[in-house]
Amino acid sequence: MLSNVSVISGKSSEELAKKLSKRIKANLIKSTIRVFPDGESKITLSGKISKKKSIVVQSIYPPVDSNLIQALSLISKAKEISSEVIAVIPYLGYARQDREFLSGEIVTMKVLAKLFKGVGASKIIAVDIHSVIGLKHFTIKSKNVTAISDLVKYFKKLNLKDPVVVSPDQGGKDRAQEFAKEFGSEFIALEKKRDRKTGKVQIKTKNADEVMGRDLILVDDMISTGGSIINATQFLKKQKCKQVYVACTHALLMNNAEKKIKNAGVTKIVSTNTIPGKTSMVDVSNTISKAIM
Repeated sequence: MLSNVSVISGKSSEELAKKLSKRIKANLIKSTIRVFPDGESKITLSGKISKKKSIVVQSIYPPVDSNLIQALSLISKAKEISSEVIAVIPYLGYARQDREFLSGEIVTMKVLAKLFKGVGASKIIAVDIHSVIGLKHFTIKSKNVTAISDLVKYFKKLNLKDPVVVSPDQGGKDRAQEFAKEFGSEFIALEKKRDRKTGKVQIKTKNADEVMGRDLILVDDMISTGGSIINATQFLKKQKCKQVYVACTHALLMNNAEKKIKNAGVTKIVSTNTIPGKTSMVDVSNTISKAIM
């Protein structure tokens, strides 16, 4: 065991922190949380923090603000003792708010960048961040790693029939292409058209007849409410494809999304352990360990 490295586990990423500490042979320090009636969190750490290097592991998924405050608190405590603190934030909430789209909007990623630096993080590592542009606001070292290889390994074990990788929209085209290249299959990216009056989204794709009689893997970085996945699945089912699988890094699955996605015709949702849950079957600790070392 490397006594000169501590992995500090936040409550939102306990399993991942445990796997990471085993992988890099570091000392694991667990945290316990007591939540007061008014919602305040009191964090207590058990174990001796390394004077040399600490790695704080805490995803910022719902409740986003509570998990963010806990992440900052853990980093601050680690910095009191360790000379170097690496913040591993597998799912980095607020990454959507990376620029001022409309006048007066606060760029929350700028605020996060100041907070992480202020509490003493020397480096931040995220997995498949929703917008890489957001990391440009950080003045400390920042790194985004991808879980595509980890997800591909899982899907290679499945006995799929003549599979095709599909992106639910043009925005995820590069991700689907990278997944397909590693997986060794074709890929297509669906085209969406939004009615400006009604706001209704329709899929307009010409080459979708390629999916007939074939198993599909819908690839996305994150699933929140599942709207894009549901629309894509319903469209693809009309093209007489066979089974539809979903591969994503972060499965937020808000507002009963998992049930709605399954009802749309998806056979299985496969996500990583950046957010723990029923669908998180793929471990990203190896990918994170490479970014740390």
